[in-house]
Amino acid sequence: MGGKRVDSTTPKADKGIVSEIKKFADNSQKFMEKCSKPNKEEYLKILAACSVGFVVMGLIGYFIKLIFIPINNIILGSAGVGS
Repeated sequence: MGGKRVDSTTPKADKGIVSEIKKFADNSQKFMEKCSKPNKEEYLKILAACSVGFVVMGLIGYFIKLIFIPINNIILGSAGVGS
């Protein structure tokens, strides 16, 4: 009612999309130019942090499973045993 509707088929909308894609590409290229490969020390720090994370998550999962096995046996009883 009063406003002109712009859909994706108009040239104005196409120019906006193209300019946004170009801006994204430029920003991505600038970001990649600033990035660098980690040296050995940085790599070992990242490796240690990831390893600790894996171990902690594994221990949490193990203890949760360890706690819920007896709870399931109490709830379900011996329904599955001997069948």
